[in-house]
Amino acid sequence: MVLVTVFALLPALPAEAAESPVDLDALFVGAHPDDEAFSLSTLGQWNEDHDVRTGVVTVTRGEGGGNAVGPEEGPALGLLREAEERTAVAKARVGEVFNLDDVDFFYTVSAPLTDQVWGGDTLEKVVRIVRQTRPEILLTMDPAPTPGNHGNHQEAARLAIEAFYAAADPKVFPEQITREGLRPFAPARLLTGGGRGTSQTGPSCASSFRPANPAQNVYGVWSGRPSESGRTWAAIERDAQRTYASQGWAVFPDVPTDPAQLGCDFFTQVDARVPIPEPGTPAAAAPTAILDGALTRASGTVPLGTLFTLRTNTFDVRPGTAFTVEVTTTAAREPLGRSSAALRVPEGWAVKGSGDLGRIAAGRTGSATFTVTPAAGAAGRARIGAVLTTERGRGYTDRQVEASPAVRGRQQLLPQVDQYEKWVVEVGVPQLRGLVTPVLTLPSGGSRQVGVVVTNVSDTARSGTVRVDLPAGFAADRTEAAYRDLAPGASATVPFTVTNTDTSLKTSNEGGDYAYTVTVDGTVTGRPALELVPATTIPQAGSAAGPTVDGTEGSGEYTGAALDLSRRWEGEACSSAADCSGTAKLAWRDDTLYVLVQVKDDVLGTRLAASDCKRHWRTDAVEVTLDPHGTSENTSTTFKAAVLPVTADSDAAGSATDSNAAGSATHSNAAGSATHSNAAGSATPSNAAAAPGPPCALRDADNRQGPATGVRIASAVSSGAYTVEMSIPMEALPGSVDPEHLGLNILVYDSDTQNKTGQTRIGWSTWGGVQGDPYRWGVATLTGYRPPADRPVPDPVIPDTALSSLDSPQSLEQAVRVRVPLAGGPAARAAESGRVTSATDVPDGVKVTLRTAAAGKAHLFVRDDQGTAGSRVVTVSARGTTTVTVPLTRALAASPTVVAGWEAPSGGTTASRVQVR
Repeated sequence: MVLVTVFALLPALPAEAAESPVDLDALFVGAHPDDEAFSLSTLGQWNEDHDVRTGVVTVTRGEGGGNAVGPEEGPALGLLREAEERTAVAKARVGEVFNLDDVDFFYTVSAPLTDQVWGGDTLEKVVRIVRQTRPEILLTMDPAPTPGNHGNHQEAARLAIEAFYAAADPKVFPEQITREGLRPFAPARLLTGGGRGTSQTGPSCASSFRPANPAQNVYGVWSGRPSESGRTWAAIERDAQRTYASQGWAVFPDVPTDPAQLGCDFFTQVDARVPIPEPGTPAAAAPTAILDGALTRASGTVPLGTLFTLRTNTFDVRPGTAFTVEVTTTAAREPLGRSSAALRVPEGWAVKGSGDLGRIAAGRTGSATFTVTPAAGAAGRARIGAVLTTERGRGYTDRQVEASPAVRGRQQLLPQVDQYEKWVVEVGVPQLRGLVTPVLTLPSGGSRQVGVVVTNVSDTARSGTVRVDLPAGFAADRTEAAYRDLAPGASATVPFTVTNTDTSLKTSNEGGDYAYTVTVDGTVTGRPALELVPATTIPQAGSAAGPTVDGTEGSGEYTGAALDLSRRWEGEACSSAADCSGTAKLAWRDDTLYVLVQVKDDVLGTRLAASDCKRHWRTDAVEVTLDPHGTSENTSTTFKAAVLPVTADSDAAGSATDSNAAGSATHSNAAGSATHSNAAGSATPSNAAAAPGPPCALRDADNRQGPATGVRIASAVSSGAYTVEMSIPMEALPGSVDPEHLGLNILVYDSDTQNKTGQTRIGWSTWGGVQGDPYRWGVATLTGYRPPADRPVPDPVIPDTALSSLDSPQSLEQAVRVRVPLAGGPAARAAESGRVTSATDVPDGVKVTLRTAAAGKAHLFVRDDQGTAGSRVVTVSARGTTTVTVPLTRALAASPTVVAGWEAPSGGTTASRVQVR
């Protein structure tokens, strides 16, 4: 007896019963494996207590990340990380992971760059999965360019938010409906992970949460609740997180055993189509708060399936000026009977309207319109709530508005933030506006122009005055400036030149945000901030030949001031200067930049092989980042080079190296070349048997990743310290250097372990995620340097290889099990489909028979309870029956099957599986 399972009906082949795709209750959308890892406590509780079935959409497989457990990279790493994710989420009883096969490239904080790399079809794939799996709850990440927030995370969240609306609209991707047979689907509730605000730990973490925006609905699910096993869900979530060993997470410490020290998973609501728990009530702090109205029914509330929404005719409201509110409810499954709605508004606001919804039968809708007038002193975000009263129960919903004066003023935005604010308008989610405090950087002791953007939100032209009140240590060329004849809806920029007058003020994260006030026509309309970054002057080297790259500071080679690299920006604090600290000196000569970095480090991290000279954050490394004009939006237009001071390769004579070989450096044995120091006592105890190997250099997350071609390096390692010296030809940078404003940063990665994990990151200009944030790098002036006039800016090289789900047996097995096509794509048309029909164990492998309706490609995997025992990709030239043998790499174990992925000529897929006889 041969068991055949397929998810696509193929009329051209023997007819089989078609089955509907899996019906999910909740769906999490993230960018990489592990993005869901801090929500698993919640997902596990929901499943255990309420049988909530959750799936995870993972846009990429994380091929661009590090690997702390082996040499795999690219698609092989993607396969490894997918397996980790499936194992991890299963601990929270999540069975389905939908990989979209998009490219995971280097770490970036840029959503625009992510969108450019992923391309325009990713939203279509997310919408297709939502329409196929029909989840009532849609969860995702933070869409805002909050400093340090991964650009891939931002983009994944934006895709989920767009899909919440697009999946319900039959005009969006209509071919999914007309050709693929899907139906529009409207998820009931949309939430992002995390919450901006404060809370206590322990069982009251949800009820004690105080949002930074009081009009926001933030829900908490306490991780300290015990599971059926008796362990807390926080402990189970930590076990799941440790599964991501490739990312160094296996070393995560145990969570506290005292439940009072355990906090909540928080989620912030973006939108809802159903009644929600009323803020401030016990229901809003219950573990079911997110499920209520969509999957669970709280006592006294309206029947499940009831829709209840509130819409305002504007998000921006003005004191004393009326706006309209429409409340709508639909009895989807059960009648509601006589129904009415009442508004809840801030104190002093006026409401007009009866709220009578009439008698609402099953399948019928009732609506009411109100007029609301904000109080004279209204300012900031406000919540407009609506209470539904029916014969079958009550309901609640709300929406945010923002009260502002006739003319708003705010500091000009960074490019990423400006792009986000425009996206908010395009998608129609103004409640997500303003999540990022407007900040601009300026160099210590330097000046820059700061624009205040004024926007007229009234219905008449306006003229007036803008005022900036700066904190101590800053001055502007003027305190006030006028704007004139600003038309309704129009914006204009009023410029101010701001100078840091007190150079003793702390820079970077040590100084933090220097907040100031923007006032328009006597009303405070913004509290933005300035951030100081360090500045330096790089002198010309005294010698015509420039410094000798030998890992030591020769007399007179570096005459400029030493830069302090000892500030922490991520990870654990240094226990002492001996644990991790550093300084740097720079010089230039002709068209070359020289860098000397001296680091104190009492324990050397893992020595990587020269062939593994990549992903430098896994061990001790020095990274130099250069932004030629100091204006880059993301690192794809910058130069970033890292040096590992030692490798695992045996040492060789003459260690000044040109980093021009793939993955490693080539030793220069020229007369007078530098020597790599192997001073006694420099090795860690675990490395004591072998002297440190020579350094290596790489480029990462920049304009052209890979070998640091043309960069000369040397290192000297002694007991408790090492020195790295580099010469960087400025022709290697993407474009000519602006000698007055070179973006510069020097970062030190410190690892005190032998497991390819870092613990501390220190540097010169230090902020969380600063390695991806060129605008927060320091500023360097190259006195006397004259760059070439027309040095080209090459197009960035971005990794473009990702694992295909057709080459993932776990994805294929899932596609068979849940009847959802691969990678968010369509199923193959019946006239182009194919499947495996039988499999037989033979002496030289497994003989597999395919039945196909057209030419195409079959991806075959022999699987058993130990994993994959053999695989083969077969190209089929015509329709009919094809028999091939899949060679085995080992003997078959228990429960052998063959799982097949079929790639049709037009791009659709099917998946099928048979037992091996």
